Amino acid sequence: MRIRMDLAYEGTDFHGWADQPGLRTVQGTLQAALATLLRVPAVAVVCAGRTDTGVHARGQVTHLDVDGDTLAHAAGRSSQPIPGALLPRLNGILPPDIRVRRVVTAADGFDARFSALWRRYCYRVADGPEAVDPLARRHVLAWPRPLDVDAMNQASAALLGEHDFASFCKQREGATTIRTLLELGWAREDDGLAVATVRADAFCHSMVRSLVGCLLAVGEGRRPVEWAGEILQAAVRDPAVTVVQAHGLTLEEVCYPPEDELAARAVLTRARRDA
Repeated sequence: MRIRMDLAYEGTDFHGWADQPGLRTVQGTLQAALATLLRVPAVAVVCAGRTDTGVHARGQVTHLDVDGDTLAHAAGRSSQPIPGALLPRLNGILPPDIRVRRVVTAADGFDARFSALWRRYCYRVADGPEAVDPLARRHVLAWPRPLDVDAMNQASAALLGEHDFASFCKQREGATTIRTLLELGWAREDDGLAVATVRADAFCHSMVRSLVGCLLAVGEGRRPVEWAGEILQAAVRDPAVTVVQAHGLTLEEVCYPPEDELAARAVLTRARRDA
Protein backbone atom coordinates (compact mmCIF):
# COMPACT_ATOMS: atom_id res chain seq x y z
CA MET A 1 0.00 0.00 0.00
CA ARG A 2 1.02 3.60 -0.51
CA ILE A 3 1.18 5.79 2.59
CA ARG A 4 1.09 9.58 2.61
CA MET A 5 3.01 11.37 5.36
CA ASP A 6 2.88 15.14 5.98
CA LEU A 7 5.79 16.54 7.94
CA ALA A 8 7.63 19.61 9.16
CA TYR A 9 11.28 20.13 9.94
CA GLU A 10 13.76 22.76 11.08
CA GLY A 11 16.41 22.58 8.39
CA THR A 12 19.38 24.20 10.12
CA ASP A 13 21.16 21.01 11.08
CA PHE A 14 20.35 19.03 7.93
CA HIS A 15 22.29 18.86 4.67
CA GLY A 16 19.05 19.28 2.76
CA TRP A 17 16.37 16.73 1.98
CA ALA A 18 18.14 14.20 -0.25
CA ASP A 19 19.84 11.18 1.29
CA GLN A 20 23.65 11.47 1.13
CA PRO A 21 26.12 8.98 2.58
CA GLY A 22 27.83 10.27 5.69
CA LEU A 23 25.65 13.39 5.97
CA ARG A 24 22.62 14.12 8.14
CA THR A 25 19.69 14.73 5.79
CA VAL A 26 15.92 14.84 6.26
CA GLN A 27 15.28 11.93 3.91
CA GLY A 28 18.03 9.81 5.44
CA THR A 29 16.84 10.49 8.99
CA LEU A 30 13.20 9.79 8.13
CA GLN A 31 14.02 6.60 6.23
CA ALA A 32 16.16 5.31 9.08
CA ALA A 33 13.36 5.93 11.57
CA LEU A 34 10.82 4.17 9.32
CA ALA A 35 13.13 1.19 8.82
CA THR A 36 13.41 0.86 12.60
CA LEU A 37 9.66 1.17 13.10
CA LEU A 38 8.74 -1.23 10.30
CA ARG A 39 11.59 -3.63 11.11
CA VAL A 40 12.81 -3.75 7.53
CA PRO A 41 16.36 -3.30 6.16
CA ALA A 42 15.54 -0.15 4.20
CA VAL A 43 12.70 2.01 2.91
CA ALA A 44 12.42 4.65 0.18
CA VAL A 45 10.51 7.89 0.79
CA VAL A 46 9.54 10.29 -2.03
CA CYS A 47 8.92 13.99 -1.26
CA ALA A 48 7.01 16.79 -2.96
CA GLY A 49 9.95 19.21 -2.92
CA ARG A 50 13.64 18.50 -2.36
CA THR A 51 14.70 21.32 -0.04
CA ASP A 52 18.31 22.53 0.00
CA THR A 53 20.69 22.58 2.94
CA GLY A 54 19.33 24.81 5.70
CA VAL A 55 15.83 25.24 4.20
CA HIS A 56 12.88 24.55 6.50
CA ALA A 57 9.44 23.04 5.92
CA ARG A 58 6.02 23.25 7.53
CA GLY A 59 4.12 21.55 4.72
CA GLN A 60 6.36 18.88 3.20
CA VAL A 61 4.45 15.90 1.75
CA THR A 62 5.92 12.44 1.18
CA HIS A 63 4.86 8.95 0.20
CA LEU A 64 6.07 5.49 1.06
CA ASP A 65 5.15 2.11 -0.42
CA VAL A 66 4.99 -0.68 2.15
CA ASP A 67 3.50 -4.15 2.55
CA GLY A 68 0.20 -4.25 4.47
CA ASP A 69 1.33 -7.03 6.79
CA THR A 70 4.47 -5.07 7.66
CA LEU A 71 2.30 -2.08 8.59
CA ALA A 72 0.01 -4.18 10.76
CA HIS A 73 2.95 -5.71 12.58
CA ALA A 74 4.49 -2.28 13.25
CA ALA A 75 1.18 -0.93 14.60
CA GLY A 76 1.10 -3.70 17.20
CA ARG A 77 -1.90 -3.63 19.52
CA SER A 78 -2.71 0.03 19.00
CA SER A 79 -6.42 0.83 19.06
CA GLN A 80 -5.92 3.46 16.35
CA PRO A 81 -6.60 2.51 12.73
CA ILE A 82 -3.68 1.69 10.45
CA PRO A 83 -1.66 3.57 9.24
CA GLY A 84 -2.44 6.42 11.65
CA ALA A 85 -1.34 4.18 14.51
CA LEU A 86 2.23 4.62 13.30
CA LEU A 87 2.25 8.39 13.91
CA PRO A 88 3.10 8.51 17.65
CA ARG A 89 5.58 5.67 17.32
CA LEU A 90 7.37 7.31 14.42
CA ASN A 91 7.61 10.67 16.18
CA GLY A 92 8.97 8.83 19.21
CA ILE A 93 11.90 7.63 17.10
CA LEU A 94 12.56 10.82 15.12
CA PRO A 95 14.73 13.66 16.48
CA PRO A 96 12.90 16.80 17.63
CA ASP A 97 13.77 18.82 14.50
CA ILE A 98 11.49 16.56 12.39
CA ARG A 99 7.81 16.04 13.20
CA VAL A 100 5.40 13.91 11.16
CA ARG A 101 1.98 15.55 11.38
CA ARG A 102 -0.19 13.08 9.52
CA VAL A 103 -0.02 9.49 8.27
CA VAL A 104 -2.84 8.27 6.01
CA THR A 105 -3.47 5.76 3.25
CA ALA A 106 -2.80 7.55 -0.03
CA ALA A 107 -5.59 7.85 -2.58
CA ASP A 108 -5.30 5.85 -5.79
CA GLY A 109 -2.89 7.51 -8.20
CA PHE A 110 -1.26 9.69 -5.54
CA ASP A 111 2.40 10.57 -6.01
CA ALA A 112 3.84 13.11 -3.56
CA ARG A 113 6.07 14.62 -6.23
CA PHE A 114 4.30 14.25 -9.55
CA SER A 115 0.68 14.67 -8.46
CA ALA A 116 1.28 18.12 -6.96
CA LEU A 117 -0.35 21.16 -8.58
CA TRP A 118 1.94 23.67 -6.88
CA ARG A 119 4.33 24.31 -4.02
CA ARG A 120 4.27 27.47 -1.90
CA TYR A 121 7.35 28.87 -0.17
CA CYS A 122 7.84 31.93 2.01
CA TYR A 123 11.08 33.85 2.44
CA ARG A 124 11.32 36.08 5.52
CA VAL A 125 13.57 39.13 5.78
CA ALA A 126 14.19 41.49 8.68
CA ASP A 127 15.45 44.72 7.10
CA GLY A 128 15.37 47.00 10.13
CA PRO A 129 16.77 46.79 13.67
CA GLU A 130 13.26 46.74 15.15
CA ALA A 131 12.41 43.61 13.13
CA VAL A 132 15.55 41.61 13.93
CA ASP A 133 14.67 39.01 16.56
CA PRO A 134 17.56 36.85 17.79
CA LEU A 135 15.04 34.13 18.67
CA ALA A 136 14.04 33.92 14.99
CA ARG A 137 17.57 34.07 13.55
CA ARG A 138 17.39 30.50 12.22
CA HIS A 139 14.48 31.19 9.89
CA VAL A 140 14.64 34.93 9.13
CA LEU A 141 17.33 36.66 7.08
CA ALA A 142 18.72 39.80 8.73
CA TRP A 143 19.24 42.37 5.95
CA PRO A 144 21.36 45.45 6.67
CA ARG A 145 19.49 47.93 4.46
CA PRO A 146 15.81 48.98 4.27
CA LEU A 147 13.74 47.47 1.46
CA ASP A 148 11.09 49.06 -0.74
CA VAL A 149 8.33 46.42 -0.85
CA ASP A 150 6.39 48.28 -3.56
CA ALA A 151 9.42 48.31 -5.88
CA MET A 152 9.98 44.59 -5.29
CA ASN A 153 6.35 43.87 -6.15
CA GLN A 154 6.64 45.88 -9.36
CA ALA A 155 9.73 43.90 -10.33
CA SER A 156 8.04 40.60 -9.42
CA ALA A 157 5.22 41.17 -11.91
CA ALA A 158 7.56 40.61 -14.88
CA LEU A 159 8.45 37.16 -13.61
CA LEU A 160 4.95 35.70 -13.34
CA GLY A 161 3.75 33.06 -15.78
CA GLU A 162 5.42 30.26 -17.71
CA HIS A 163 9.03 31.06 -18.61
CA ASP A 164 12.45 29.54 -18.97
CA PHE A 165 13.96 30.36 -15.57
CA ALA A 166 17.50 29.38 -16.56
CA SER A 167 18.69 32.77 -15.27
CA PHE A 168 17.55 31.83 -11.77
CA CYS A 169 18.48 28.14 -11.61
CA LYS A 170 21.53 26.00 -11.07
CA GLN A 171 21.10 23.84 -14.13
CA ARG A 172 21.31 20.07 -14.01
CA GLU A 173 22.28 18.09 -17.07
CA GLY A 174 19.24 16.99 -19.06
CA ALA A 175 16.75 18.90 -16.85
CA THR A 176 14.41 21.56 -18.14
CA THR A 177 14.28 24.99 -16.49
CA ILE A 178 10.80 25.90 -17.77
CA ARG A 179 8.42 26.55 -14.89
CA THR A 180 5.10 28.31 -14.28
CA LEU A 181 5.39 30.94 -11.58
CA LEU A 182 1.86 31.36 -10.23
CA GLU A 183 2.51 33.88 -7.45
CA LEU A 184 5.39 36.10 -6.41
CA GLY A 185 4.68 38.95 -4.05
CA TRP A 186 6.02 40.79 -1.02
CA ALA A 187 4.12 41.98 2.04
CA ARG A 188 5.12 43.89 5.15
CA GLU A 189 3.88 42.03 8.24
CA ASP A 190 2.86 43.56 11.57
CA ASP A 191 6.19 42.62 13.16
CA GLY A 192 8.06 44.53 10.45
CA LEU A 193 9.27 41.54 8.43
CA ALA A 194 9.26 41.70 4.64
CA VAL A 195 7.88 38.34 3.50
CA ALA A 196 7.98 36.98 -0.03
CA THR A 197 5.37 34.41 -1.05
CA VAL A 198 6.46 32.29 -4.01
CA ARG A 199 4.17 29.70 -5.59
CA ALA A 200 4.83 27.61 -8.70
CA ASP A 201 4.00 24.27 -10.24
CA ALA A 202 7.61 23.27 -9.54
CA PHE A 203 10.98 24.85 -8.85
CA CYS A 204 14.45 24.16 -10.18
CA HIS A 205 17.55 24.10 -8.01
CA SER A 206 18.07 27.36 -6.03
CA MET A 207 15.31 29.10 -8.02
CA VAL A 208 13.47 30.67 -5.08
CA ARG A 209 16.62 31.97 -3.42
CA SER A 210 17.83 33.41 -6.72
CA LEU A 211 14.51 35.17 -7.31
CA VAL A 212 14.65 36.63 -3.81
CA GLY A 213 18.26 37.72 -4.27
CA CYS A 214 17.37 39.55 -7.47
CA LEU A 215 14.41 41.30 -5.87
CA LEU A 216 16.37 42.34 -2.78
CA ALA A 217 18.77 44.21 -5.07
CA VAL A 218 15.76 46.09 -6.48
CA GLY A 219 14.26 46.65 -3.03
CA GLU A 220 17.35 48.32 -1.64
CA GLY A 221 17.70 50.52 -4.73
CA ARG A 222 20.87 49.01 -6.24
CA ARG A 223 18.98 47.95 -9.36
CA PRO A 224 15.99 49.39 -11.23
CA VAL A 225 12.60 47.69 -11.25
CA GLU A 226 13.13 46.57 -14.86
CA TRP A 227 16.24 44.59 -13.96
CA ALA A 228 14.36 41.45 -12.88
CA GLY A 229 12.65 41.13 -16.26
CA GLU A 230 15.92 41.73 -18.07
CA ILE A 231 17.61 38.95 -16.11
CA LEU A 232 14.74 36.58 -16.94
CA GLN A 233 14.89 37.34 -20.66
CA ALA A 234 18.65 36.76 -20.81
CA ALA A 235 18.07 33.06 -19.92
CA VAL A 236 21.63 32.67 -18.61
CA ARG A 237 23.03 32.84 -15.11
CA ASP A 238 24.21 36.32 -14.14
CA PRO A 239 26.78 36.56 -11.32
CA ALA A 240 25.15 39.83 -10.30
CA VAL A 241 22.15 37.83 -9.00
CA THR A 242 22.89 36.67 -5.47
CA VAL A 243 21.55 33.33 -4.27
CA VAL A 244 20.48 34.41 -0.79
CA GLN A 245 21.05 32.34 2.31
CA ALA A 246 18.91 29.26 2.83
CA HIS A 247 17.73 29.83 6.39
CA GLY A 248 15.12 32.46 5.45
CA LEU A 249 13.23 29.99 3.26
CA THR A 250 10.38 27.69 4.34
CA LEU A 251 8.27 25.26 2.31
CA GLU A 252 4.81 26.16 3.57
CA GLU A 253 2.31 24.14 1.51
CA VAL A 254 1.87 21.64 -1.31
CA CYS A 255 -1.46 21.50 -3.16
CA TYR A 256 -2.95 18.47 -4.93
CA PRO A 257 -5.97 18.06 -7.24
CA PRO A 258 -9.11 16.08 -6.32
CA GLU A 259 -8.52 12.35 -5.86
CA ASP A 260 -9.96 11.40 -9.24
CA GLU A 261 -7.42 13.68 -10.97
CA LEU A 262 -4.25 12.57 -9.14
CA ALA A 263 -3.07 9.99 -11.66
CA ALA A 264 -3.69 12.24 -14.67
CA ARG A 265 -1.81 15.07 -12.98
CA ALA A 266 1.18 12.79 -12.39
CA VAL A 267 1.27 11.85 -16.09
CA LEU A 268 1.10 15.52 -17.12
CA THR A 269 3.85 16.54 -14.70
CA ARG A 270 6.22 13.86 -15.98
CA ALA A 271 6.00 15.25 -19.51
CA ARG A 272 9.09 17.31 -20.22
CA ARG A 273 8.55 20.97 -21.08
CA ASP A 274 10.83 22.64 -23.60
CA ALA A 275 10.97 26.16 -24.92
